[in-house]
Amino acid sequence: MHVLLVEDHPDLAANLGDFLGNHGHSVDFAADGPSGLRLAQAQRFDAIVLDRLLPGLDGASVCRRLRASSSRHVPLLMLTAMDTVNDRVEGLRAGADDYLVKPFAMVELLARLEALHRRATAAGLDRVLTLADLEFDLDTLIARRGGETISLTPALRKLLELLMRDTHRVVTREELERRLWGDAPPEGDVLRAHIYALRVAIDKPWPKKLLHTIHGSGYRLADLGDG
Repeated sequence: MHVLLVEDHPDLAANLGDFLGNHGHSVDFAADGPSGLRLAQAQRFDAIVLDRLLPGLDGASVCRRLRASSSRHVPLLMLTAMDTVNDRVEGLRAGADDYLVKPFAMVELLARLEALHRRATAAGLDRVLTLADLEFDLDTLIARRGGETISLTPALRKLLELLMRDTHRVVTREELERRLWGDAPPEGDVLRAHIYALRVAIDKPWPKKLLHTIHGSGYRLADLGDG
């Protein structure tokens, strides 16, 4: 998952970011309500973790504005130090999908986020990923570009899904290897071979290239408007 964490306590934000990162998820951070709202509206996230009490704009207000301004329902988990029924009800009525009271166990937060993401996926959200004239149907596992079906191995399908879910950013080699093979990547530079094979499959027959190598950083699947 690509997660937005809106939390004004730096130690908690850092610990949460490290924990989620160690479990293969990428995290963007905001430390106040207005910044969190701008990021949530400007980028595509799989889930949002939102503190209830934030400087500038409280979490309930951020949630209400986000729900009112976006047609896409991003799973949202709200955090609070205020363990009252009224506070939880207000957060849920503002549009939060779940609630977690501080202090909490990191593993519980991760489990709740994964459950929210599974429910969103089961509801049929984001089952067809698209970029320019490239599309990948996660139900049929069929990839097409310009209407033409592309033949992919299971490993290349997984790599394509990872890159298509993160078109807004550069995905590092280390993150791709971790998400493809966990803590036991194969010997040799297998990722480079996979990237080459995917590039041949989705880019070679077409003039506009979508898979870009960002030297020294990683890879990005994006429509940059070049030929």
